[in-house]
Amino acid sequence: MDFEQADALNRAIRLLSLRHRARTAALLALPGLHPGQEALLLEIARTGPMIQAQLSEALGCEPPSVTLMTRKLEAAGHIRRTPAPTDKRASIAELTDSGKALTEQVKDLWCALAEETVTGLPAQTVAKLPSTLTTMASNVDTRGSRHPHSNRKP
Repeated sequence: MDFEQADALNRAIRLLSLRHRARTAALLALPGLHPGQEALLLEIARTGPMIQAQLSEALGCEPPSVTLMTRKLEAAGHIRRTPAPTDKRASIAELTDSGKALTEQVKDLWCALAEETVTGLPAQTVAKLPSTLTTMASNVDTRGSRHPHSNRKP
Protein backbone atom coordinates (compact mmCIF):
# COMPACT_ATOMS: atom_id res chain seq x y z
CA MET A 1 0.00 0.00 0.00
CA ASP A 2 1.39 3.39 -0.88
CA PHE A 3 1.49 6.31 1.54
CA GLU A 4 -1.45 8.21 0.03
CA GLN A 5 -3.75 5.20 0.35
CA ALA A 6 -2.43 4.40 3.84
CA ASP A 7 -2.87 8.02 4.92
CA ALA A 8 -6.43 8.19 3.58
CA LEU A 9 -7.35 4.92 5.30
CA ASN A 10 -5.76 5.84 8.63
CA ARG A 11 -7.30 9.32 8.63
CA ALA A 12 -10.76 7.86 7.89
CA ILE A 13 -10.46 5.29 10.67
CA ARG A 14 -9.23 7.93 13.11
CA LEU A 15 -12.03 10.33 12.22
CA LEU A 16 -14.67 7.60 12.53
CA SER A 17 -13.22 6.54 15.88
CA LEU A 18 -13.20 10.08 17.27
CA ARG A 19 -16.68 10.94 16.05
CA HIS A 20 -18.15 7.61 17.14
CA ARG A 21 -16.68 7.99 20.62
CA ALA A 22 -17.97 11.56 20.93
CA ARG A 23 -21.45 10.57 19.71
CA THR A 24 -21.42 7.58 22.07
CA ALA A 25 -20.55 9.85 25.00
CA ALA A 26 -23.34 12.26 24.10
CA LEU A 27 -25.94 9.49 23.85
CA LEU A 28 -24.79 7.75 27.03
CA ALA A 29 -24.94 11.00 28.98
CA LEU A 30 -28.74 10.95 28.60
CA PRO A 31 -29.16 8.01 31.03
CA GLY A 32 -26.15 9.16 33.09
CA LEU A 33 -23.49 6.76 31.81
CA HIS A 34 -19.89 7.24 30.70
CA PRO A 35 -18.27 5.49 27.71
CA GLY A 36 -17.23 1.99 28.65
CA GLN A 37 -19.99 1.49 31.18
CA GLU A 38 -22.43 0.52 28.43
CA ALA A 39 -20.09 -2.24 27.25
CA LEU A 40 -19.86 -3.59 30.80
CA LEU A 41 -23.65 -3.59 31.22
CA LEU A 42 -24.18 -5.22 27.83
CA GLU A 43 -21.56 -7.90 28.55
CA ILE A 44 -23.20 -8.87 31.84
CA ALA A 45 -26.62 -8.85 30.14
CA ARG A 46 -25.23 -11.10 27.40
CA THR A 47 -23.39 -13.58 29.61
CA GLY A 48 -24.94 -13.30 33.07
CA PRO A 49 -23.08 -12.62 36.33
CA MET A 50 -19.31 -12.57 35.89
CA ILE A 51 -16.18 -12.33 37.98
CA GLN A 52 -14.63 -8.91 37.43
CA ALA A 53 -11.43 -10.45 36.04
CA GLN A 54 -13.53 -12.22 33.40
CA LEU A 55 -15.24 -8.93 32.60
CA SER A 56 -11.87 -7.30 32.17
CA GLU A 57 -10.82 -9.97 29.69
CA ALA A 58 -14.14 -9.87 27.83
CA LEU A 59 -14.04 -6.09 27.53
CA GLY A 60 -10.34 -5.93 26.66
CA CYS A 61 -9.56 -3.43 29.39
CA GLU A 62 -7.45 -3.36 32.52
CA PRO A 63 -8.86 -4.79 35.79
CA PRO A 64 -8.63 -1.43 37.63
CA SER A 65 -10.88 0.12 34.95
CA VAL A 66 -13.47 -2.61 35.46
CA THR A 67 -13.24 -2.19 39.23
CA LEU A 68 -13.85 1.55 38.91
CA MET A 69 -16.77 1.07 36.51
CA THR A 70 -18.41 -1.61 38.66
CA ARG A 71 -18.02 0.52 41.79
CA LYS A 72 -19.71 3.49 40.09
CA LEU A 73 -22.47 1.33 38.63
CA GLU A 74 -22.95 -0.34 42.02
CA ALA A 75 -23.19 3.05 43.75
CA ALA A 76 -25.86 4.03 41.24
CA GLY A 77 -27.77 0.82 41.98
CA HIS A 78 -27.30 -0.81 38.56
CA ILE A 79 -24.92 -3.59 39.58
CA ARG A 80 -24.58 -5.80 42.62
CA ARG A 81 -21.18 -7.20 43.55
CA THR A 82 -20.85 -10.27 45.72
CA PRO A 83 -17.81 -12.29 46.77
CA ALA A 84 -17.07 -15.26 44.51
CA PRO A 85 -17.78 -18.51 46.38
CA THR A 86 -14.48 -20.06 45.26
CA ASP A 87 -12.27 -16.98 45.81
CA LYS A 88 -13.24 -14.40 48.41
CA ARG A 89 -10.80 -11.91 46.83
CA ALA A 90 -12.82 -11.96 43.61
CA SER A 91 -16.16 -10.23 43.09
CA ILE A 92 -19.02 -11.35 40.92
CA ALA A 93 -20.88 -8.53 39.18
CA GLU A 94 -24.51 -8.93 38.23
CA LEU A 95 -27.23 -6.60 37.05
CA THR A 96 -29.88 -5.36 39.45
CA ASP A 97 -33.42 -4.69 38.24
CA SER A 98 -32.36 -1.08 37.71
CA GLY A 99 -29.35 -2.29 35.73
CA LYS A 100 -31.55 -4.51 33.57
CA ALA A 101 -33.84 -1.57 32.80
CA LEU A 102 -30.84 0.64 32.04
CA THR A 103 -29.41 -2.05 29.76
CA GLU A 104 -32.63 -1.96 27.73
CA GLN A 105 -32.17 1.81 27.33
CA VAL A 106 -28.57 1.23 26.28
CA LYS A 107 -29.69 -1.32 23.69
CA ASP A 108 -32.06 1.26 22.19
CA LEU A 109 -29.28 3.88 22.13
CA TRP A 110 -26.88 1.34 20.64
CA CYS A 111 -29.33 0.54 17.83
CA ALA A 112 -29.87 4.24 17.12
CA LEU A 113 -26.12 4.87 17.04
CA ALA A 114 -25.50 1.95 14.69
CA GLU A 115 -28.28 3.06 12.35
CA GLU A 116 -26.97 6.62 12.40
CA THR A 117 -23.44 5.40 11.69
CA VAL A 118 -24.34 3.31 8.63
CA THR A 119 -26.92 5.66 7.11
CA GLY A 120 -26.52 5.71 3.34
CA LEU A 121 -24.57 2.45 3.11
CA PRO A 122 -25.99 -0.46 1.11
CA ALA A 123 -27.43 -3.31 3.22
CA GLN A 124 -24.82 -5.71 1.81
CA THR A 125 -22.01 -3.46 3.02
CA VAL A 126 -23.62 -3.10 6.46
CA ALA A 127 -23.96 -6.89 6.72
CA LYS A 128 -20.21 -7.31 6.10
CA LEU A 129 -19.07 -4.54 8.47
CA PRO A 130 -18.98 -6.47 11.77
CA SER A 131 -16.70 -9.14 10.29
CA THR A 132 -14.54 -6.61 8.47
CA LEU A 133 -14.15 -4.34 11.49
CA THR A 134 -13.44 -7.30 13.79
CA THR A 135 -10.68 -8.43 11.45
CA MET A 136 -9.26 -4.90 11.38
CA ALA A 137 -9.35 -4.70 15.18
CA SER A 138 -7.55 -8.06 15.41
CA ASN A 139 -4.92 -6.80 12.99
CA VAL A 140 -4.02 -3.95 15.32
CA ASP A 141 -4.46 -5.80 18.61
CA THR A 142 -1.75 -4.40 20.87
CA ARG A 143 -1.65 -7.64 22.85
CA GLY A 144 -0.22 -9.49 19.83
CA SER A 145 3.46 -9.78 19.09
CA ARG A 146 3.31 -8.99 15.39
CA HIS A 147 5.79 -6.48 14.07
CA PRO A 148 4.08 -3.48 12.44
CA HIS A 149 5.86 -4.06 9.15
CA SER A 150 5.43 -7.85 9.01
CA ASN A 151 2.85 -7.68 6.20
CA ARG A 152 4.68 -5.04 4.22
CA LYS A 153 5.94 -5.86 0.76
CA PRO A 154 9.57 -4.95 0.01
